[in-house]
Amino acid sequence: MTNRQIVVAELPQGTLMPEHFRLEDTTTPDPAEGEVLLRTILMSIDAANRGWLNGPTYRAAVEAGDVMPTYAICEVMESRSPRLTPGDIVAAETVWADYVALPARVVQKLPPVRPLTHLHSVYGIAGKTAFHGLLSVGKPLAGETIVVSAAAGSVGGYVGQIGKALGCRVVGIAGGPEKCSFVTDALGFDACVDYRAGGVFKALRAACPDGIDVYFDNVGGEILETTLMLMNERGRIVCCGAISQYENTTPVGPRNLPGMLVVKRLRMEGFIVMDFAKDDAKAIRALQTWVAKGQIKVIEDVVEGLENAPQALIGLLNGDNRGKRMVRVGPDPEGSQ
Repeated sequence: MTNRQIVVAELPQGTLMPEHFRLEDTTTPDPAEGEVLLRTILMSIDAANRGWLNGPTYRAAVEAGDVMPTYAICEVMESRSPRLTPGDIVAAETVWADYVALPARVVQKLPPVRPLTHLHSVYGIAGKTAFHGLLSVGKPLAGETIVVSAAAGSVGGYVGQIGKALGCRVVGIAGGPEKCSFVTDALGFDACVDYRAGGVFKALRAACPDGIDVYFDNVGGEILETTLMLMNERGRIVCCGAISQYENTTPVGPRNLPGMLVVKRLRMEGFIVMDFAKDDAKAIRALQTWVAKGQIKVIEDVVEGLENAPQALIGLLNGDNRGKRMVRVGPDPEGSQ
């Protein structure tokens, strides 16, 4: 049986382009003893995917000739392990392909949540990243001001909505008036600053008259530099990503470190969502409660077709998405709607 996969044809230097990938046909793998054959249903598309192409990060570097790695929701088609049964819905670190064989011990069986897209968005990487980063690193208190960059994105949108559920004032930063309107009107943020309009410092200061207590940073660079100047004493900066820098061959900012941290006694901490895996069940319970109460709206951006994964990632880096972006590779199993 033919198995399509997308290979990194050439490592990018700067802007990611479609020609950095190629679609190949190969044979479907046979699972060895202790392995399972997985059919890919939904692949997560994240800004971090671009960072993997720049060299080693929290994972090994992706090299030219590698099948592009991803995090995916899959169906077990064949099992040679007592851990899993055909028909199980699982999550795994896998690759851009129709099928993959993996050791059963590295595959996580998922709870019976429907639709399956929610296991990538609000109850998946996006929602858990927002929850763990904001609560465990940012530690906001009711009445404080939270600022979130990439506020219309997969993580930023949940950060802001969680902040509102906790009783905070929430200000977003997004690109363009349409996205800013989406952030305030659809997601319920108190205000949103359009960084493309210029004058970010002045606009952000006007939106945060009492200063900033928690800044959840998804972009790095000049936005991070600007936000640091408006932080209150003992404020917390949550470093989740730096999408503005992933394709920049000459990274910029922030230039006001470490002086600003010292003068204002700020705490600045980076994290990876897996750091808090032991608290995932707590995160999901809280997120389910907020969704049930209507305090969190689930916004998803599903691109159809494995062959469209490269453009889906390129579009994400250009800010084309609203909410959690993912690629549907195959249909949900029958009866799973």
